[in-house]
Amino acid sequence: MSWTLASFTVLFVALAIGFAWYERTHPSSRVLALVATLAALAALGRVAFAPLPNVKPTTDIVLLSGYVLGGAPGFAVGAVAALSSNLVFGEGPWTPWQMGAWGLCGVIGAGLAVVAGRDLGRWPLALVCGAAGLLFGAIMDFSTWTSYSSHTAAQYLVIAGESLTFNLAHAVGNVLFCLAFGPALVAALRRFRLRSTVEWRPLPAGTLAPVLVAALVVGATALAVAPAPAGAAAAADRSAAYLLGAQNPDGGWGAARGQGSSPVYSAWAAMGLASAGRACPGRAGDYLATTAKPLRDPGDLERAILALRACGRPARDAGGRDLAAALRAQRRGDGSWAGLVNQSAFAVFALRSAGASARDAAVAGAGTFIAHQQNADGGFSFARRGAASGIDDTAAALQALVASGRARTAAVRRAVAFLRARQRADGGFPLSSGGASNAQSTAWAVQAFVAAGTDPARVTRKGSRSALAYLRSLVAADGSVRYSRTSGQTPVWVTAQALTALSERPFPAAAHAARSAAARQNPDTARLAVARVAAWFTGTLLRWPL
Repeated sequence: MSWTLASFTVLFVALAIGFAWYERTHPSSRVLALVATLAALAALGRVAFAPLPNVKPTTDIVLLSGYVLGGAPGFAVGAVAALSSNLVFGEGPWTPWQMGAWGLCGVIGAGLAVVAGRDLGRWPLALVCGAAGLLFGAIMDFSTWTSYSSHTAAQYLVIAGESLTFNLAHAVGNVLFCLAFGPALVAALRRFRLRSTVEWRPLPAGTLAPVLVAALVVGATALAVAPAPAGAAAAADRSAAYLLGAQNPDGGWGAARGQGSSPVYSAWAAMGLASAGRACPGRAGDYLATTAKPLRDPGDLERAILALRACGRPARDAGGRDLAAALRAQRRGDGSWAGLVNQSAFAVFALRSAGASARDAAVAGAGTFIAHQQNADGGFSFARRGAASGIDDTAAALQALVASGRARTAAVRRAVAFLRARQRADGGFPLSSGGASNAQSTAWAVQAFVAAGTDPARVTRKGSRSALAYLRSLVAADGSVRYSRTSGQTPVWVTAQALTALSERPFPAAAHAARSAAARQNPDTARLAVARVAAWFTGTLLRWPL
């Protein structure tokens, strides 16, 4: 077998393994769309900078994609970018090598996140991107050596020497590109990873029939109870009943009733129930404590702390690990977490729920950082000042400002004005200005108004209903909350977030978890009791094979 044939065989096997790896992750349609967009951006970056020999942003885009999204998506971005950009530059025997080299850059980015964490600064990321450019050049030199030379060490050194200036230009360009846009791209991708990635899991074999039977039982029992009275409190009771009925036997929740448990959806369900004054049901606390033990990312730690406190458990109740201490250890010198407004806001929620006061140095420092990131329009972005303001991010930042002792500041008043100006005619709020209303963004806005001391029932635009009325209009017959008029996606997650707003409670939710059901004048006690029985019956059925 010749050198050329052997090298191409190994290369094609590596590419096949890479694409099979990506395919086996079963990426959602959102991840597929993002990977395609990033691959197109990387390819266009290569085309746009064609006049500058070997100075391209492609390697940076690929590596940072892997750094935030993981190895399989990072590999796919690199390989597809190489293949698609060569439709312009010309396909040839070099194409598979470029696919493999850029795919490897995506995998290196994922490895960097594992080794050093996803909180590296601008310069460390830039230096890694520069090193990736040199590695890319070395791989392409090797491809030339295997295909067009006598395969001696001296010949490889000649090829490497001739290409050295091009490889150095590639590395220097990578460093400059990363310094220019690296942190902004990481922040945008991290926003997607934290808030837009949804994992769908198929039902285990043999459980379809029991789930259908259980759904009929729950539906029948819900209809058997007299209709709940109108109002936000009644809507909250119905939504709480839905969440109680959607709990799995292991104590967790999935994206929808009957789906496998996920720590993300379970955490939101626990927080939603705590906001409505419901005790953590069944084995929820055990499930959350078990799944929280290995967490390292600050966003994951914040969510886990809030969930454990919603269940009345201490932040150190994760196999003996103190999650609050682990979160404090990741605080930056500027008072932020990861340099992001959103993660810093959730750090405030988590630390306050864990017992810290508004005067705590970490809480107060995060509040100061957040206040300094307010945009000129009064809103806040996911990342820092200067990026586009968002409704969800502004609402979270506003609640964090209040929780850190800044309730009566101008920053809070300006944030309230920003939110008021973006309410739509139907009473709801969109994810971004000009978009369609949805339940989760509306819920965030309602919580922000409550935190700021504004009655959400009175927040209306001329001729519109209130934000609370819009939320109530999305409550379905089974108590779940639809994402929007046209979508019922991830009902457990949406219902849990909406429940906090329907209960008119700001974050942190744990502050309201102590209210017992017995102490509340609950007009829907019978419905909740039936939901608990239905949940137990559903859990029993799910243990039976078909």
